[in-house]
Order: sequence, then structure tokens, then C-alpha cells
Amino acid sequence: MSTKVKKSDAVKALEKMTGGPLTFGRLLRSIRMGEELTLKDFSKSLDISIQHLSDIENDRRVVSPERAAKFAGLLGYSEAQFVELAVQDMLNHSGLENLRVKVS
Repeated sequence: MSTKVKKSDAVKALEKMTGGPLTFGRLLRSIRMGEELTLKDFSKSLDISIQHLSDIENDRRVVSPERAAKFAGLLGYSEAQFVELAVQDMLNHSGLENLRVKVS
């Protein structure tokens, strides 16, 4: 029996948990909640303010690809996945949600 989870299965599970399409903010929130961290503690680990983190988590603010890569490094996650979601958020906020980004 394989314990390896396909990326698409993991994304679907996160979308179900977060109640909608996976965004960079929803990803950060799911990581924070999975680690049982407060906004205050998680924002410190990312070296940003609590309000900034809240704005990102609630999709009120987009993150640059550079900052997404930095967050991935700080948290020990895939740089490509973080950057992909950040760029997709930029497109979505620009009204180009019909376009899809793939980073490899």
C-alpha cells in the first residue's frame, strides 16, 4: 500500500477544508492552523505584522513571488508551490482568473 499522496489529491483536500479554491492565503492559514499557531506567533515566524498576515490569509492582499519563495524557505515548504499560488492570486486579483499558472 502506498502512502504517497498525489498533489491534486492534497489540493482537493485543502480546498475542501478551506471551503473554496486554494489560494496563497488559504494555504498559509491551513499551515498555521495545522501547526496550531496564533496569528501573532505565525506572523513572527514570517517576519510580518499580524495585520499583514490576516490580510494575506483573507485574500485582501497578494504576495509577490519573491516573498512567497521567502515564506516557503522559512517554513520548509515547496518554493514552486508557494510561488505558483502567489502568481495565480495576482492573476485572479487582476481579473484574469481564467488563466492558470504552472511553476516547475
